[in-house]
Amino acid sequence: MTRLLPVQDSSSFLSTTTIIALTVFFTLLCACIVIGHLLEENRWANESITSLLLGLISGVVVLLVTKFHSSKILVFSENLFFLYLLPPIIFNAGFQVKKKQFFQNFTTILLFGVFGSMISFCLISLGAFLLFKRIGITSLSMQDYLAVGAILSATDSVCTLQVLSQDDTPFLYSIVFGEGVVNDATSIVLFNAVQSLDLGSINAITALKLLGTFLYLFFTSTALGITVGFLSAYIIKTLYFGRHSTDREVALMMLMAYCSYMVAELLNLSGILTIFFCGIVMSHYTWHNVTESSRVTTKHSFATISFIAETFIFLYVGMDALDIDKWKSSNASLGTSIAVSSTLFALVLIGRAAFVFPISNCTNCIKRRESTQIQFRSQFIIWWAGLMRGAVTIALTYNQFSKSDTTTEDGALMITSTIIVVLFSTVVFGSITKPLIEAVKLKHAKPAISDETDSPSFEDLRLLFLENGDPNDQGNNQRGPWQSSFRLLISNPTSTVHYFWRKFDDKFMRPVFGGRGFVPFVPGSPSGAADEIS
Repeated sequence: MTRLLPVQDSSSFLSTTTIIALTVFFTLLCACIVIGHLLEENRWANESITSLLLGLISGVVVLLVTKFHSSKILVFSENLFFLYLLPPIIFNAGFQVKKKQFFQNFTTILLFGVFGSMISFCLISLGAFLLFKRIGITSLSMQDYLAVGAILSATDSVCTLQVLSQDDTPFLYSIVFGEGVVNDATSIVLFNAVQSLDLGSINAITALKLLGTFLYLFFTSTALGITVGFLSAYIIKTLYFGRHSTDREVALMMLMAYCSYMVAELLNLSGILTIFFCGIVMSHYTWHNVTESSRVTTKHSFATISFIAETFIFLYVGMDALDIDKWKSSNASLGTSIAVSSTLFALVLIGRAAFVFPISNCTNCIKRRESTQIQFRSQFIIWWAGLMRGAVTIALTYNQFSKSDTTTEDGALMITSTIIVVLFSTVVFGSITKPLIEAVKLKHAKPAISDETDSPSFEDLRLLFLENGDPNDQGNNQRGPWQSSFRLLISNPTSTVHYFWRKFDDKFMRPVFGGRGFVPFVPGSPSGAADEIS
């Protein structure tokens, strides 16, 4: 680039190369936003696919301009992705998520995200071990095969935000995106465990230690996010920054959310889980403690920062996909490259199907009411929408095969093959998901699961409690309140837990940490009941 644009930088302390690269990149970001706006009504396209394709086109242009010497404008950096781009996306997802829908499906989300990821990890690792040697890849170690399983088990929760609508398909969104957040955390835990695993002494105790490590990371990361969320709510409610400056309370929310992610990473916990649950707690308590103008500002600021980060990631991945050095280093024929990529993608398909359909049917056996069961059409879309792989997969692949003892050729081949899988899955599956949902789901009048009709409302449960065990009833034939509570817990566990949580929240939590009902209410504000689904 400096040969093409020979600008003198001797009088400036800034690098001319960096300025040129950033100027080109931000210009492309603007182009992605404009093109995304023009294609808003197109059912086959979205911002992620637009950004990815524009990144590929830009990479081709750079290759042609440099006469195939370089395709790099910016170099893919794991630190840039994990420390600066991913946190605002996950936080905004937690901040904007429909909490009632999410927690109604929390058990299913955990089953998919934890046990499903482990099933996928085992099948992909085993499949790669059995098939790669037949293709001609012989230098990979057992640790590399296990790393491949962990890497390709990581779904793309960022792309899920683009292809599924929280308003149009709330059930599918909560399942697929919630699973994606837990899945990313699980995959990273598995990947880190593989790096430190002593392959010479694998036994049942090792597996139990791995399970214990995951459970420890899951609960401590979640607890840290919830704690920081409560702390921010208490500080802002007690000190009431808004009476002097709304900028301070907005800045404090942003900084404390980001601080939760950094503290989690510093303690070797899952920053993804921490900042996700921090966003949920902040939206339930902290957001209602700030002034009216700050509510509008935070809601749009978080969404804007998240949107820019999402666009940045896909543009970044698209441009880095044509890294000419990696393609030259792989030194593999076209047939070998296609064979490895096809094998990886086939393992992803099989690995996801191996847990989506069995787990869905197991949960259906437990759920008595047909209206709350996961129908086969929904199972198929959950399987399909989770096939996309993204920047987490690429970042982990670079981490494993750029630094491992694997020979340069096979390591580079694994990187380029993974890039092919990411590009193909994002473009093909990402573009078809919306039309597929319309064809499979929206033609049917009855939705998969509806909050209003398929589960008892808060008021309905209150009446059921009164009918089945009023504390004032003294007759010997009347059930006690604890008996009716237990009966309802067995028949409607999720709704009953939600009922008791609402009573506990209103009586104990909101008076201390604030929330809706404890701050002045302005009609038409974002704090209205229409926007609060908790």
